[in-house]
Amino acid sequence: MNQKALYAVLLALVIPIVAYFIVKTKSEQDIHMPRHYLPDSVVSVVKKGKRTTDTVWHRLADFSLTNQDGMIVNWDSLKGKIVIADFFFTHCPTICPPMTRNMKRLQESIHNGKRVGDKTNRLVHFLSFSIDPERDTTERLKYWANRFQIDPEKWWLLTGDKKVIYDMALNEMKLGLQDGEGIDTNFVHSDKFVLIDSNRHVRGYYSGLDSVELAQLSEDIVMLTMEKDPNSKSFFAGKLEIMAVAFLLAIFGVGLLLFLLKKNKS
Repeated sequence: MNQKALYAVLLALVIPIVAYFIVKTKSEQDIHMPRHYLPDSVVSVVKKGKRTTDTVWHRLADFSLTNQDGMIVNWDSLKGKIVIADFFFTHCPTICPPMTRNMKRLQESIHNGKRVGDKTNRLVHFLSFSIDPERDTTERLKYWANRFQIDPEKWWLLTGDKKVIYDMALNEMKLGLQDGEGIDTNFVHSDKFVLIDSNRHVRGYYSGLDSVELAQLSEDIVMLTMEKDPNSKSFFAGKLEIMAVAFLLAIFGVGLLLFLLKKNKS
C-alpha cells in the first residue's frame, strides 16, 4: 500500500465519523421537544466535580375511575402511553360537543406510520373526564360514545368519584373548574386538551376549539413518540462518542503500522 492509498483509506474512515458528530450536533439543535410544565422542585447534584441542577417535574397522581364500558381503569392501565386528556359533561350545551368532535378528528389522524396493514397507533390514548359524574353514569357515557363513534380501544370516557375528578383537574393538571350545582349552564370547565407523556408529566395545553393549536398538538404528539425515555437508558447510552474515537484511533494505528512496515521493507 503506497502513501497516497494509505491517506485515502484513512480519509474514507475519518469522514463518516466527522459526519456523525456534525449530524448529531445539528439534530440536537433542530429538534425541539414539547416543554415540561408544573415543576415540583429543583435538585442540585455534584457529578465529576461539577455541580448541576435538575428539575423534578410533577408526576400526575393515580386515579381509579370507570370508563364507558364499565371497566375500572387507572394510570397503570396506560403504562407507556402518551395521553391526551380533557374534561367535559354530556349535558353540556356549549363547548363539549365541538371539543369532542375535534378530539375525534385528532384521534383519527394519528396512526403508526405503516403504509399497509394495521395502522393503529398503540402509543397514544385519549381520556375525557366527566365533571358531572352524578348524571354521567356508564350508560350515559356509552350513549355519548355511540353518538360520536368513539373507539374504546383508543379513547376512554371516565366517571366515578367526583373528588378524584376535580382533584385531577384543579390540583394535578391545574385547570379551571367550577361545580355547576346541578344547573347545566353554571358548570365552568376548561376548553384545554392536556398532553401528558408516558411518565405522567404534563407537556402541553392546547385549546380544543382552535385549529392552529390543535395542529401544534398533533405535531407535539409525534415529537413525544420519538422522545427517549430518560429512565430507560440503553447499553450504548453515552458511549457512542467514546466508541467512535476509539475506532478512529485503532484505524489510525493500523494505518501507521502498515506505513512503518512498508518503510522498513524498502
